[in-house]
Amino acid sequence: MAAFFVLIVVESGLVVLPALFTQRIVDDGVIKHDRERVVVLVLLISLLAVVMGVVTLAERRLSIGIGEGMTLDLRRQAFAHMTRMSVSFFTRIPTGSLVARLDTDVLAAQRAVTTTASSLVSNLMTLITVAVAVLFLSWQVALLAAVLVPLCLIPARLLNGRLRQLNQRQRSDNAALTAFVTERFSGQGAQLAKLYGDEEREQWSFEDKGARLRDTGVKLTMTGTLLGLLVSWLATMATAVVYLVGGFLAISGSISVGTLIAMVTLLARLYGPITSLAQARADVTAAVVSFERIFEVLDLEPPVQDAPNARVLPADASSVTFENVSFRYSTPAGTTLTSLEPESASAPAPGRGAGDCAILRGIDLHIPAGQTVAVVGPSGAGKSTLTKLLCRLHDPVDGTVKVGGYDVRTITQSSLRNAIGVVSQDSHFFHDTLRVNLAYGCPGATDDDCEWACREALVWDTVERLPDGLDSVVGDGGDHLSGGERQRLAIARLLLKDPRIVVLDEATAHLDSESEARLQQALTRAMKGRTALVIAHRLSIVRGADRIVVLENGSVAESGTHGELLASAGLYAALHRAQFEEGTEPAATVDTGPR
Repeated sequence: MAAFFVLIVVESGLVVLPALFTQRIVDDGVIKHDRERVVVLVLLISLLAVVMGVVTLAERRLSIGIGEGMTLDLRRQAFAHMTRMSVSFFTRIPTGSLVARLDTDVLAAQRAVTTTASSLVSNLMTLITVAVAVLFLSWQVALLAAVLVPLCLIPARLLNGRLRQLNQRQRSDNAALTAFVTERFSGQGAQLAKLYGDEEREQWSFEDKGARLRDTGVKLTMTGTLLGLLVSWLATMATAVVYLVGGFLAISGSISVGTLIAMVTLLARLYGPITSLAQARADVTAAVVSFERIFEVLDLEPPVQDAPNARVLPADASSVTFENVSFRYSTPAGTTLTSLEPESASAPAPGRGAGDCAILRGIDLHIPAGQTVAVVGPSGAGKSTLTKLLCRLHDPVDGTVKVGGYDVRTITQSSLRNAIGVVSQDSHFFHDTLRVNLAYGCPGATDDDCEWACREALVWDTVERLPDGLDSVVGDGGDHLSGGERQRLAIARLLLKDPRIVVLDEATAHLDSESEARLQQALTRAMKGRTALVIAHRLSIVRGADRIVVLENGSVAESGTHGELLASAGLYAALHRAQFEEGTEPAATVDTGPR
C-alpha cells in the first residue's frame, strides 16, 4: 500500500510535465526557429507518455492486487466466522442478506481503498501540482488543445471482445461463489455442514471458488486499464503531433508564444480533480457504511464455542447421558445481526413470559453404549431439541449433556460431531453429484465404499437407474429424488461416516407405507452395534427399542419398554391407541437386535 500511494504521488507529479514540455517546444524551439530542439522535445513527450503509462500500469496493478486480495481476505474471515455461528442464527437471518455482506458490502469496502482513497490522494496532489505550475507560468490563458478522437476508437475495437468474455466469466464465477455460500448458509445446509462437514475442507472449497473470482477480476481490471491507457497514450500522441505541426507553423509566424498553450493544457487538468474532490464526501460516507456492515459480522460471538482446554473425544466414548437438562431458545446479546433480524424474531410470543418459553425441564436420560432409546411424545414436547443438544448445536441452560461420560462442553465440537451420525426427517442434499453428497461425511470414500453403503441402505437399485449413476446431480436439496430415496441415501451417507452414535430425528416422517417399510429395514442395519437415539412420532418404529421415553411439555412423563408402557395405560398407550385406530401404524418395525 505504501508503494501504491507513492506511485499515485509520482503519477500526479508527472501530470504537469507535458504542459511544461509544450512551453519549451514553443519558447525554445518555435520562437527561436530551432527545429532540432522541437524534434527532441517532442520525442521527450513521447517517452514521458511511455513512462506515465508504466507508472499507471504499476499503480493499477498494485491497486487491483490490494483490492482483490482484501476482498478475498474479508470474505475468508467473514465466511470462516459465519460457519462457527449456531444453526439458529441462519434460520433467523435472511440468507440473501448474509450473502450480500460477503458480496456487495465487501466489494464496496474494496472500492473504498482502491478507488476512493486513491482518487482522493491523486486528485489532491494533481490539484496542488497544477496550481503551482499555473502560478509559475502565467494566469493568462486563451487556447484549448485538440485531440484526434478517431484514433482513440481503435483500442476499443481491439479489446472489447476480450472485455466481454472476462465480464461473462466474472459473473459466472460470482454466481458459483454465491450459490456455494447460499447453500451453506441456509438452515438445513448449515446444519448438514455442522454434522457431517469439516470446517477446513469447507474453507478450502470456498477459497478455491473465491480465488478463481479474484483471478478473473484481476484480468478484467488490467484489460480495462490497458484499454484506458492505450486511449490516453493515443490522445497524448495526437496532441504531440498537433504541437509538432503547430510548432513548425509557428516558426513561420503563424502561432503565438507557447506558454499560453501550456497554460490551456494545465487548466484543462484542473476540472477533473475539482469535480472529484467535490464528490469525495459521499464516497467516503458509503465506504464507512460498508466497513461497518462487514465489521458487524466479524464482531459477532458464536454462542457455541470450544472451551480453551477442550479435548478430543476418545474413540471408545459412545454412551449418552442427559443430567437434569433444561433448555429454552434465546438469542444472547452480540450473537446476531440486529440490523437484519426482525424485532420479533428473538422476543417471546405475546402473553408468554420467559419461563413459559422453556422447551425442556429437568430431563434425565441415559443411553448405554450399543443400546437404542426412543423418545416419543406430542408435537412440541421437545423431542428434536434433545438431538440438537446432543450434537451441541445448542448448549443447555441448566444441566449437562455427556457422551462417554464427558461433558460435551469440554470436548471439541469436531470430535463430537465425528462420533455422531444424524438422519433427520428432511435430509438435505447439496446441488452436486450423488457421489459428493454421499461422501460429504467421509471425504476419502471410494466408489466401492459408496456402492457398499447404498446396498446396505437398500438404495443401490435407485442409483443404478439414475442416468449417470453416482455422477448424477441430485438437484438443490435433492429435489431430483423422492422422499424415500433421499432418506435411504441419507442412511447410506451415515453408514459411510461410520459414527458410534446414531440419531434418527423423525426419519420416517412424511413417507408412505411402502417407502417407510424399506427405510425401516435400512435403519435396522444402520443402528446395528451402535448407540442410537430415535425420535419418532410414528410408534411403529420404536417398539423394538431397549427403552422408550415419553416426553410431555418438556418433561419425562413415562419410561419403559413397549409392553410395559402399553400395560401402564398412560400417555404412550393413548398415543398408540390413537394411531392404531386411525390406521396410520405400519406393520413393519425396526429390529435393533436381541432384547
